[in-house]
Amino acid sequence: MLLLGLAGGAQAGKKAKTKMENKLETATLAGGCFWGMQEILRAVPGVVSTRVGYTGGKTENPVYEEVKTGATGHAESIEIKFDPAKASYGALLDMFFKMHDPTTPGRQGNDVGSQYRSAIFYHGEVQKKEAEAAVKRAAASGLWKRPIATEIVPAVKFWPAEAYHQDYLKKHPGGYTCHFIRH
Repeated sequence: MLLLGLAGGAQAGKKAKTKMENKLETATLAGGCFWGMQEILRAVPGVVSTRVGYTGGKTENPVYEEVKTGATGHAESIEIKFDPAKASYGALLDMFFKMHDPTTPGRQGNDVGSQYRSAIFYHGEVQKKEAEAAVKRAAASGLWKRPIATEIVPAVKFWPAEAYHQDYLKKHPGGYTCHFIRH
């Protein structure tokens, strides 16, 4: 009997986890070196998980050594799983526009090239509309003197970066980043 109770409890736990996962949404953003973005976004209440990787290009199974050349078409990006009941997509986008310079095409800080571009990879029409609204809010915010250059494009396959890139600034406090919150 005890074994049946444990098995039932394990099943209930699986169902609860699956139910929570079904409520999560995905945001995919690019705004320069992915480490700094991950470090800021992981701390946002309602963000359940983050992982860094590559998206927006044509190369299958890209690796950093290829992406850093700019030849793959991929951008260093972050994939965010979030609970929309605790963090709205619009609020995440507003944070995104405060933590990088969206006016510099193909550049963030010392990082130069298309792999460091500013982009929102939207998952569906609702996210596309919210991204367009967020660009308007950022342009009207007064934070930026130049026009917003952020691309708004459909999400394509996200390729996770190598293990040593994941949670990089957590593993290497004080490491390079060009990201900070502007007010």
